[in-house]
Amino acid sequence: MTQRIRTWDDDRPIYRQLMEELIAGILNRTYPEGEMLPSVRQLADSYLVNPLTVARAYRELGELTETRRGVGLIVKAGVREILLKRERAKFLKEEWPTIRERIESLEIDTDTLLAVPKR
Repeated sequence: MTQRIRTWDDDRPIYRQLMEELIAGILNRTYPEGEMLPSVRQLADSYLVNPLTVARAYRELGELTETRRGVGLIVKAGVREILLKRERAKFLKEEWPTIRERIESLEIDTDTLLAVPKR
């Protein structure tokens, strides 16, 4: 694994931020369902963090993974859909109201929004 340059937010525990990285990896299929997650040591080396930090993040992800003896930590089947539902609900509750308010204040109609090209 290559080292990832990451600046950690001092206001939140690193293991929580690492969990968010892992969840993002499941969502974007970097870590597909049924596949192994990197070992604790690999991830610690990759993110330049203590292996105990990675172990804590993996413990917190317990319901999303399963341990297979002699194989490692596997992303459970069906987990991506569960995460998508959770992240959608979180987005709609926390971020969407502000975005919607801004769209309305700028009087942007749906057609204009949908015509904006994807990056």
